[in-house]
Amino acid sequence: MSGSAAHTHVSSWGYACFLTVNATSIWGGVFPFLPMEFQTAEVTLTFFLAQSLAFWGAFVASAVGSYRFPHAARRMMVSLSALLVFAGSACLIGAMYAPPAALVLVAAGGVLLGIGCAGMFMLWQRYFASLPPSQGNVRLVVGTAIAPFIYFALYLVPIALTAFLVPLVFVPLCGLCVALSVREMHMDQPMFEDVPRQHPQVYRQVVADYWRSALCVGSLAFASGVIRGIALLHQEISLVVNSASMLGSFVSAAAVLLLWRRMSFRLGLTSVFRVVYPLVITGFLLLPFLGAGYLNLFAAFTYMVFSLVLMLMMMQCAQVSRDRGINPVFIYAFFGAVVYLMQAVGFLLGWVSDFVSADGFDWLFFVAMVSSYVLGITLLVSTGTLFKAVASRGTVTADPIEFWAMRQMAGRANRKVAEEVGDVRADGLSDDGALPADASSPAGPGDGKAAKPALKKRRNRPSSSEDAGIIRDRTSKQCLDLQEAYGLSTRETEVMELIARGNSMASIAERLVISENTVRTHAKHIYAKLDIHKRQELLDMLHDLEG
Repeated sequence: MSGSAAHTHVSSWGYACFLTVNATSIWGGVFPFLPMEFQTAEVTLTFFLAQSLAFWGAFVASAVGSYRFPHAARRMMVSLSALLVFAGSACLIGAMYAPPAALVLVAAGGVLLGIGCAGMFMLWQRYFASLPPSQGNVRLVVGTAIAPFIYFALYLVPIALTAFLVPLVFVPLCGLCVALSVREMHMDQPMFEDVPRQHPQVYRQVVADYWRSALCVGSLAFASGVIRGIALLHQEISLVVNSASMLGSFVSAAAVLLLWRRMSFRLGLTSVFRVVYPLVITGFLLLPFLGAGYLNLFAAFTYMVFSLVLMLMMMQCAQVSRDRGINPVFIYAFFGAVVYLMQAVGFLLGWVSDFVSADGFDWLFFVAMVSSYVLGITLLVSTGTLFKAVASRGTVTADPIEFWAMRQMAGRANRKVAEEVGDVRADGLSDDGALPADASSPAGPGDGKAAKPALKKRRNRPSSSEDAGIIRDRTSKQCLDLQEAYGLSTRETEVMELIARGNSMASIAERLVISENTVRTHAKHIYAKLDIHKRQELLDMLHDLEG
C-alpha cells in the first residue's frame, strides 16, 4: 500500500518478538523449550492457575483503572512490563534448578508473566490504536505473520540455551522495540485525552454494543481452553498446541494480507464466530468417537481459529477507540477480561473432565456435551435470538473491521492525506458548536451517482436517519460515494453525512453517543481526506457528484 507499509516497521518486529515470548510459556499452557521431565502435571497446573488468575486480574484492573484514573492509564510503562516478563521467565528457569522450591517459583513466575504479558498486550494495543487504521492494521498483521518464523527458528537452538535466550534476548528486544515505537504516538488524540466520568453514557454504550463480540471471542477462547486442559493430561497433544497456535497466526495473517491486497472487505468478530461455529461444534461432537490422531488435528484447528480471532480482536478494539474516542486500554481490557476468563473456565473443564465418569461413558463425552452447550448458547446470544426483545430495542450493534484494498489505498496516497490532528480548526464549526449561517442546508439538488448494491444496506449504528441508518435519499448515497472514492471509514462517513445535513457538533455527539472532542477530530480527518476546509466545500462536492 503506501510507502509506510512498504517496509517492515520496527513495531512489527517488536510485536513478533512479543508473540514469540508469549508462545514459549503462556500461549499453549505448556513449555516447549523446557525439559519434559520438568513439566509435570503439578507444575503445569500450578503455573496455569497462577498465570491465568494474574492475567485476567490485570485486564479487570486495567478496565476499572482506565475508567476511574484515565490520566494514570496514559503512562507507557514499557520498562515495568518488560521487567515483569523477564522476572517471570527467570522464575521458571530457577524452578528447574531448585526442586524444593519449584512450585513456589512456578507460581511466582505465573503471576509475573501473567501481569507482564497483559501489560505488554495493552502497550501494543495503545500503539496500534494510535496510528491511522490502515497503517496500524498492516503493522499488526505483519508482526503476527513474522512471529511464527521466529518461534520455529528457536527449535534450531539447543533447548538448554533456548530457556535462557528468551528472557535474556527476546524480552529486552521486545521492550526496546516498544520504546522506539511509542515515540511516534500522538497522545493528544481524543482516545488518550478522554475523561470517562465526564460522559459515562459513551462507555455504557460501548459495552452494550460490543459485549456480544467479546462473548463470541470468549466462546472460542473457551474451546481453546478445553484443548489446553486436555493437553495438560495428554503429552501427545501438548506438543501440538503451541506449534498449531503459531501456525494459525501465520495462516490467518497471510490470508488477511492476501485478501487485503486485492479487495476491500469488512470482517466482524460475530460473523467470524458464526462461520467457524459449525466446524468447532462438529469437532467437539466427534471428539468421543475418534482417536488421538483426530484429537491432535482438532487441537490444531481450534488454536488456529483462536489465533485469528485474537488478531481481529486487537483490530476491533483499535477501531472502537478511534471511532468512539474512548481509552484503548478500557475497551481492550474489557474484551480481555471476558475472553481470558472463559478460556480459564474452559481449561478447568478440560482438566477435570478426566476425572468425570457418567454411567461408564468416556470422559470425552462430558467435554463434548458441555462445550457444545456453551457454543450453542453463545450463538443464540450473538445472533440476538436468545434476547430478541432486548436486542430489538436499539439499533446499535458492533461495527465490523474495515479493510480498504491496499491497491486502492496506494492510489489515494498521492493525495497526501494527513491523518494527524492538526492545530488549525478544519471542522467548519464554531467553538460553541454552532453552524455557519450559510451552511445550514443539506446538499443541494442534483442527481448523485447511484450507490453500489453492496453499500445499499442498513447501517447497524446510529446515523442521521431516524430509521436506523437506512440509505433513504440522495444525500446518503452521495456520502457513500465519497466514502468509497476517498477511503473514509464508516464512522467518518456518518459524521460527514450529519455535517451535510446541518447538525451541530453537539447534536452529532448526542446522536452517535460520542464526545464532542471526538466529533471534532473526525471532522478534521474528513476534511483532510477530502482536501477541503469548510462545510460549504463539502456541500459543493456532494452537489457536483455526477449522475
